[in-house]
Amino acid sequence: MIAIRLVRLIEAHCDDLARSLTEKLQTSTQLEDLHRVPREELEERVKEIYGNLCNWLLRKTERDIERLYTSIGMRRAAQGVRPSTVIFAILATKEHLWEFLEREGLVDRPLELFQEIELLLRVEKFFDRAVYYAARGFELAERSRAA
Repeated sequence: MIAIRLVRLIEAHCDDLARSLTEKLQTSTQLEDLHRVPREELEERVKEIYGNLCNWLLRKTERDIERLYTSIGMRRAAQGVRPSTVIFAILATKEHLWEFLEREGLVDRPLELFQEIELLLRVEKFFDRAVYYAARGFELAERSRAA
C-alpha cells in the first residue's frame, strides 16, 4: 500500500505547489517558449496532477496517461513550444514534488519508509510515461503538419 498519507498531503497542498512551480517555470530563462502557454493553462495542468495524484497512481490506466500526455504534446507543439521544454517542465513537476516531500520529512517508521519507496517508484513510472507520451504527441503533430 502506497503512503496514502503523503499522497493526501500533496493533494492538500496542490494549489500552492502548482502556483510555485508555475512561477518557477514561467520565470526561467531556459524555457522562454513556455511563455506561449497561458499561465492559467499551465497552472491547471500542474494542479490536475498534484491534486489528483492518488487517482493517477492507483486508478488511472496507461491509456489514460497516454491520452492526456499525447494531447498535451500535440497542444504544446501547436503553441510553438519545443519538445525539450515540455520534457523539462514534466521533469520539473516531478522534482518540485520531491523537494516538497523532502521538506516535509514525514517518514519515521520502517513501514512508512517502505510505503514511501513504493510511492516514489509509482510516481517515477507515472512521470516516465508522461514524458514518453508527450514526445509522441509532438511526433503526431509533426506528422499531421507534414501530411
